[in-house]
Amino acid sequence: MPVDYPFPVKALIQQLKRLPGIGPKSAERIAIWLMQRGCEATAPFAEALNAAGTEVSECDVCGFFATEAEGCAVCDGPGRDHAVLCVVEQPTDILPLERSGAYRGHYHSLRGKISPLENVGPEDLRIAELIGRIRDGHFAEVILAFSADVEGEATANYLVEILSAFDGVRVTRLAHGLPVGGGLENADELTLYRALEGRVGLR
Repeated sequence: MPVDYPFPVKALIQQLKRLPGIGPKSAERIAIWLMQRGCEATAPFAEALNAAGTEVSECDVCGFFATEAEGCAVCDGPGRDHAVLCVVEQPTDILPLERSGAYRGHYHSLRGKISPLENVGPEDLRIAELIGRIRDGHFAEVILAFSADVEGEATANYLVEILSAFDGVRVTRLAHGLPVGGGLENADELTLYRALEGRVGLR
């Protein structure tokens, strides 16, 4: 019978393989690294993992991560512009926008985007919650911040149609164009199209 890892190590490798972006070889390397360092590495890792799983939940309002002790850093944060709401695909999309320092309004995570190929429809997203927030709130502008792919376009178009029923609410979307430092020779046709459509006046 061929030699293999003990069952606890094999079980750890199997769990690590379930994580996104980690294949069999990476899972094996991580497991062995943890095992070789013993409880000094595994105990804090297990404690942090357990705390994240038991203490962190989804904010019922915006969809970002929250804890009972700290609340939601987005919804409970001071100095927010209550007239602007930015709609994103995933809660992780909120942090890049926050770190840019260019936006201080509220957020709403849909937890995905419309994707018929993956059997994800509007009813699978947090669109009903979004409509409820706009109906009950005082938002003057809703910004759609989705990825520039087919699914992102479909989601944006769907929401534009839905949100057109709300008078007095301006619907905008993030500009798409050439990245800073990028040359025309490296840009694809869609990026150039977006850059031309979203051009701004200089005088």
